[in-house]
This record gives sequence, C-alpha cells and structure tokens, in this order.
Amino acid sequence: MLFEPTEYILKDGRKLILRPARESDAQEMLAFRIKSIGETDFLLQYPEEMTDYTVEKQLKFIDRMINSENDKMFTAVVDGKIAGTGQISFNTRIKLKHRASIGIALLKEYWGLGIGSAIFTEIIKTAQSRDGVELLELEVIEGNGRAMGLYKKFGFEIVAQKPDAIRLKDGTSLKEITMHKRLQEI
Repeated sequence: MLFEPTEYILKDGRKLILRPARESDAQEMLAFRIKSIGETDFLLQYPEEMTDYTVEKQLKFIDRMINSENDKMFTAVVDGKIAGTGQISFNTRIKLKHRASIGIALLKEYWGLGIGSAIFTEIIKTAQSRDGVELLELEVIEGNGRAMGLYKKFGFEIVAQKPDAIRLKDGTSLKEITMHKRLQEI
C-alpha cells in the first residue's frame, strides 16, 4: 500500500521519515533484516536462516507491499538509512475482517529514540481509517520488556500466552505472548 511519507523528530533531535519501501531499498532492507534478527532473541529467526533469502525475494516482498490493499509497511529512515520497519496486515475473510496483525523491528542502535512510538502512531491511524477494524493483534516473546512497554503504552493488553512456543539455540524455552488493542467496542 502506497502512502505519503510522514516526518517525526526523534528524542535526539534527528528527523525520522516513515515512508513506503521502494524497490531501490531491496539490498539495504535485506541487510537490515539480517542485522536486526542477529541483534536480539526476540525476533523469530536467526541470521543463518536467511541464507536463501535473496535481493530478488526482497524485491518481490517490496512489490507485494506496494501493491497490496491489505498490507501496509512503514520503512523508518534516519539520516538516509533504514532504521526499522513496521507493518499492518488486514484480514479479508468475513469472520476475521475485524482484526489486523502488526509487527515491528528496529536496529539496536535506534532503540529508545521514539521510532517505535512513531510507527505505532501511524499503524493505529491506518487501522482507525479502515472500516470494520476493531482489534489490533501482535505477538511478543517473553522477556522483551522494551517491546512490552511500548505496546502497553499504546493500550495493548495481554490476552493469551503459549508456553514453550520459542526455543532458543541454547535450549531456553520462552513464552509467546499475544496482545491486542481494541479500537472500538464490538
């Protein structure tokens, strides 16, 4: 889904631009994905699982995001570099149309600057402008206090937990926590 870029001023005074992904972003976005999943255990892949993910596959993903009526991806750009991404996906099935799923990823060097809040502000605006959307949903991995704080700040509540849903390389098992935010009363 295409949209007009939005600007925010970050806590350190730099400018953040939230814009759609562009085909010219493919190489940098691929590098962003690999780096971001390597910086935390709170995303669902390890870098070595990306060995077959190519620039061509990233281009197809970007093209799908640009042309989709039901997916909107925000590319967070600071100083001309991709700092993070956020995405909202709207369900199209009759029984699920009232729900939308969201996700976010930021490079560690940009944590704590307000990028997550800016992305969530735009995601919520997007959801509120879509007829019939009542619930925003996301999953977060146990122990990700920084993310939980952001989600709670925006009104998300824990609604379910899956014990042992995530298994790290060292054998540690973690819960996957489902949170949602109600946009309007049912």
